[in-house]
Amino acid sequence: MGRPRLHDEALRDRLLRLAATTVTSAGVRSLSLRALAAEAGTSTAAVYTLFGGRSGLITALYQRAFAGLADRLAAVGVSDDPLQDIVGLGLAYRDHAVADPNGYRIMFGDEVRPSDVRAKAAREGARTFEPLLDAVRRAARAGVLPASPPPESIATALWANVHGLVSLELGEMLPPAAGDPAGVFEAAVRANVAGWTALSAPGPEMIT
Repeated sequence: MGRPRLHDEALRDRLLRLAATTVTSAGVRSLSLRALAAEAGTSTAAVYTLFGGRSGLITALYQRAFAGLADRLAAVGVSDDPLQDIVGLGLAYRDHAVADPNGYRIMFGDEVRPSDVRAKAAREGARTFEPLLDAVRRAARAGVLPASPPPESIATALWANVHGLVSLELGEMLPPAAGDPAGVFEAAVRANVAGWTALSAPGPEMIT
């Protein structure tokens, strides 16, 4: 029989979950490997074995958060209706953020930035923008979104809309009178898409 694995995936996952809570509640500077190991019931040596040190741990936090988002967005799939895909991606984005608020803050908060992690992890994080950009490009080619501004600009504006709403919800800053957050979110996403769609329609002076 082989020797038992002392530093397994369960420990790795526990350390990442505890580290994410620390970073989002008290900031990256408060992340102490010694304190983290004690909280997880392990040794500092185990943290070094699993992550190679503090920078490796932060990179792993970043990768884990974005991998979860990527999986959630990929589950939306690609249909023949790119506008509905855009709405679906927005709803999936919120669902993931609500399910993993610590991970969301790791990805899009002020504590961990792409320049703080290894280049590969930063590239993986950036690729989570691609499903939305692809849907916008398909919609523009189909003529249901405007050809100008470019798809990158439209996708960024759509993302800013959902990001802002999610940030308000997680920060508990939505006015109570606004109603159910999920309903407010979906209505806003659909209205934003409808607004962009209207820009692709010909104006009265163009109708012959």
